[in-house]
Amino acid sequence: MSQSIIRFTKKSIASIDAVNEWLGRCVSWLTLLMVLVTFSIVVLRYAFNIGWIAMQESVAFMHALVFMLAAAYTLKHDAHVRVDIVYQKCSLRVRAWIDFFGTLLLLLPVAGFILWSSWDYVLNSWSISEASRSSGGLPGVYLLKTAIPAMALLLILQGLAQAARSLLTALAIREAV
Repeated sequence: MSQSIIRFTKKSIASIDAVNEWLGRCVSWLTLLMVLVTFSIVVLRYAFNIGWIAMQESVAFMHALVFMLAAAYTLKHDAHVRVDIVYQKCSLRVRAWIDFFGTLLLLLPVAGFILWSSWDYVLNSWSISEASRSSGGLPGVYLLKTAIPAMALLLILQGLAQAARSLLTALAIREAV
């Protein structure tokens, strides 16, 4: 590979990693907010007999956003669940090939399917400005549904970065990927 292609690849990997790192760190604050809102819901309900549907739905919205928008961050940090009985015993180069082909054959097709299959679902939601079905619920359900293709796109980008990094490692191009 030419040096310019390697430099471009490394810059692309670093850019994708930076986006997902930033987004993952931002979204992680929603977990603290979820705990605080859930605590508030419990206190208000059992101490004061007060409850709001929108407040309860906000916990589900935050949970969904954390799950969907931090999926690529989790992939970046290799923190997804995997069965690695064989993988952990392999050399670095073999693991790089496994990661490369796993990304190409499993991750990218699944994320691509999620992106493709969610497109009309999200567009329909936007077309009617979908809101909660519950009286007093949150109005922006269509915004939450937008996180589905966003998750898929972020996973595709991080998968491409992972595949490129794995390929560079497998080909023993070592200059600090």
